[in-house]
Amino acid sequence: MLRSTVRHRPFGTAPSGEEVGLWRLESPSGVYAEILTYGGVLHSLGVPDTEGGTANVILSLTSVDQYAEKGPYLGALIGRYANRIAHGTFTLDGTTHHIPLNDRGHALHGGPQGFDTRVWDARPLADSDTAALRLSLHSPDGDMGFPGALDVAVTYSLDSAGTLSIDCTATTDRPTVVSLTNHAYFNLAGDGDVLDHTLQVDSAAYLPVDDDGIPLGPLQEVKGTPFDLTSPRLLGDCVRSADEQVSRAGGYDHCWALPGREPGPLRYAARLTAPAETRVMEVWTTAPGMQVYTANHLDGSLIDGTGRAHERHSAVCLETQHYPDAPNRPEYPSAVLRPGATAHRRTEFRFPHLDGGAERRPQRSS
Repeated sequence: MLRSTVRHRPFGTAPSGEEVGLWRLESPSGVYAEILTYGGVLHSLGVPDTEGGTANVILSLTSVDQYAEKGPYLGALIGRYANRIAHGTFTLDGTTHHIPLNDRGHALHGGPQGFDTRVWDARPLADSDTAALRLSLHSPDGDMGFPGALDVAVTYSLDSAGTLSIDCTATTDRPTVVSLTNHAYFNLAGDGDVLDHTLQVDSAAYLPVDDDGIPLGPLQEVKGTPFDLTSPRLLGDCVRSADEQVSRAGGYDHCWALPGREPGPLRYAARLTAPAETRVMEVWTTAPGMQVYTANHLDGSLIDGTGRAHERHSAVCLETQHYPDAPNRPEYPSAVLRPGATAHRRTEFRFPHLDGGAERRPQRSS
């Protein structure tokens, strides 16, 4: 009987001088995942197709130095706060906090030295059915301007069916805000662009944004717009839309509201499908939102180990998270974490084509 396995090898040295390891999780399904301790990066995700061929379905780089050059967060764990905080400022319990600015006058993904730049502690976990790696990080009070010391644990696990799960937990000693996500760039064909992929998102509303990617205000219904992905749509048709929101971002870089609020049950969020359904991926999550980003700013300057250049629209990110700028928007689901509580989020990436389930469509949430 095949077993799930966890393997380790050195990968290089971080700018801090710390050694970086690569951990490889392998499933009897043929799926494998490689994770770096630098940035908690999901470095590769190998998935068989319906004809038995396996390809890496996420964008990756070749070295720690490339990841550390502060590119587009390929595969990284994002924190303390995923997405944007307007002007890098928020007020919590009467105290105003300032996050260093790193994106058009705003704070993006936790500031310039976010969790994607840290070397995480790693501990392997494995049994016969699941291979897993637990990463942990201590973020001190005042780290990047955020209040409270934060202890974070992220577990990547790969089960015998080939489902990749990411479990995030965080605790604090002072009131703070937290939103953790993974920033993998998916291309289920393993090459080319994703304009021939279809995407379905189980959401009736999204957040329009200004020129800086900051939400304009309340949720807007997707019906009658290019953001209506309640039925599968070709990504190429979507990103070529003349809609002002799409044109402004150069594609999708928007947050969709997911049914329910965190904390809540694991629920279906999205389905990404390669041409001819050779690979199918479903996203299930407990998060209240999901940022869809169609790699609008990749320009071919980043190269992977095969010599492939990462071009515009060569992948799509499906980042489960809190809404952008929620610390400044009391009408949004709260991202506040207080002492004695634990922030927990689980996201699963499932591959139904591996068990012949590519034709099945999950029942939509009510």
